[in-house]
Amino acid sequence: TCGKCFIQKSSLMMHQKATHSVDTLACVACGIVMPCVDSLRKHLHTHADIPCTCEPCGVQLSSITKLQAHQQHHSVDRPHSCSTCGKSFTSSSYLKVHLKSHSGEKPFSCDICGHRFTQHSSLKSHQAIHTGEKPFICPTCGKGFNNAGNLSRHKRIHTGEKPYSCDTCGRRFNQGNSLKAHQQIHTGEKPYMCDKCGKSFSYLRNLKDHKCFYV
Repeated sequence: TCGKCFIQKSSLMMHQKATHSVDTLACVACGIVMPCVDSLRKHLHTHADIPCTCEPCGVQLSSITKLQAHQQHHSVDRPHSCSTCGKSFTSSSYLKVHLKSHSGEKPFSCDICGHRFTQHSSLKSHQAIHTGEKPFICPTCGKGFNNAGNLSRHKRIHTGEKPYSCDTCGRRFNQGNSLKAHQQIHTGEKPYMCDKCGKSFSYLRNLKDHKCFYV
């Protein structure tokens, strides 16, 4: 197939399994199967700047390289599932920590402001707010964040990943709170009210931009 030669038959068989199997040589963007790894690599360049969709979860990415990086998350085995919400984890210890979010248990408290948390790592990230420390650095642009969650959400700006979709219109978002705010358009909910005139808004930014005549 590719012209490579081997002294031992076992080495040839290992090579064929690793580089010429159908699963290995199928393009993750369009599904076409290539005869060898080199051909697949060359083919992937044709998708370099073409938006791609992840088949398992439907997330839309801006390029093939970002799709490949995203799909690595699907290959991780998560055998430990929460019986309450269905969320799965790689280890039982992570599941144990997660279960506290359902029980309401928050054993870790901040000495400065008294805020309580379900896990020590969340407390440590919170304390960075008081110290001004931003130890979580984006490898793409160098911007710093005080916790891993904010860094993870920021990275989606670079990857183009939009995992949150509106059930009503299908529009996708890179953050859950953006989706929640968007859904208020469909429900008509306006939770942000001007305390001077009583006018309500769907978005907080609209309330901030609101010029009240009673001020």
